[in-house]
Amino acid sequence: MSVRELVVLGTASQVPTRHRNHNGYLLRWDGGGIMFDPGEGTQRQMLRAGVAAHDLDRICVTHFHGDHSLGLAGVIQRINLDQVPHPVTVHYPASGRRFFERLRYATAYRETVQLVEAPVSADGPLAVTDAYTLEAHRLSHPVESYGYRLVEPDGRRILPEKLAAHGIEGPDVGRIQRDGVLNGVTLDQVSEIRRGQRFAFVMDTRLCEGVHALAEGADMLVIEST
Repeated sequence: MSVRELVVLGTASQVPTRHRNHNGYLLRWDGGGIMFDPGEGTQRQMLRAGVAAHDLDRICVTHFHGDHSLGLAGVIQRINLDQVPHPVTVHYPASGRRFFERLRYATAYRETVQLVEAPVSADGPLAVTDAYTLEAHRLSHPVESYGYRLVEPDGRRILPEKLAAHGIEGPDVGRIQRDGVLNGVTLDQVSEIRRGQRFAFVMDTRLCEGVHALAEGADMLVIEST
């Protein structure tokens, strides 16, 4: 398992303070990086936190209030300035497309990176990768808003005592993990399900069904309500 951590770039609400930047969060997840709600000043906060543009492969915006999205212009331009070698996907509420376009093209710059727009218009999965499934659920806010949830696929945990009971050792351990069966012994008999980790991101909302759906079973929940 690679590094998994949440880098907090800012936690201020409508107005930044001397010591708190507008919202901004980066989730490092098995070699990838997902940025949530880049508010004003996020590009500078990235420098302070040691976050490179190359670390980003996905951006998720909950809604288009300034403290959750004004930093998009700078972050997008930095991605292009640094010529990030991979596509970067951006999720945002579909009704806010005009705001996204204004921020994306706020000033002149040279586009060098494939920025993939993937607007959110309904609850459900947005992306499925080997590392996670990304879901969105509608929140209750004056403007259209979605929270996000990452779910790691379940894995299996090998039980040494079960292996020993069946006389499985050495290279045979790898074989049963790879093939699922060894000399009539199945992988289920010597292992148990390891529940995948879950992360949820919930911003600016009244209590609603979406909050419960996002937070259920989360190992880490980032939640704020102003």
